[in-house]
Amino acid sequence: MVQLIVGNKGKGKTKYLLDKVNEEITKTTGNITYLDKSTQQMFELNNKIRLIDVSDYMITNGDEFLGFICGIISQDHDLQQMYFDSFLKIACLEDADITSVVEKLEKIGETFKIDFVLSISKNEDELPESMKSKIIVSL
Repeated sequence: MVQLIVGNKGKGKTKYLLDKVNEEITKTTGNITYLDKSTQQMFELNNKIRLIDVSDYMITNGDEFLGFICGIISQDHDLQQMYFDSFLKIACLEDADITSVVEKLEKIGETFKIDFVLSISKNEDELPESMKSKIIVSL
C-alpha cells in the first residue's frame, strides 16, 4: 500500500511524517525504515527506526531509486513499513511524472507486504488524478 502526505514546502509534512512513524513503531511487530535527504531528523526518530540518508548513495533517477528500495527490502525480511521524507528529492523526481514510480512501489508493496508512506512537496491539485486516492493528508 502506498499513502501520500502532500502539501507545499513548509506546510508541516515532515512533522506529520515523524509523528506517524514514531507512533507506528509502538504498534508494529516488524521493522520500519525512514529514508530522507539527510540525517537531520535522526534525534526525532525512535531508535528502533532505521534512518537512511539517501544522498549518500548517488541515486540519479527513479529507476535507480526503485532498485535501491528493492535492495533494502532484500536485506530485511522483517520490513513492514517504509517512510520517504522529501520523496521527490530522494527519488530524483522533482520535475518528473511520479505515476510510474508510485505504481511500481504499489506492486513492490503488494509482493513483499510492505506499506509505503511518501511525503510529497506538491499540492493535491498538482498531482496526477490516479494519485489522489492515495492521499491520507493534504496540508
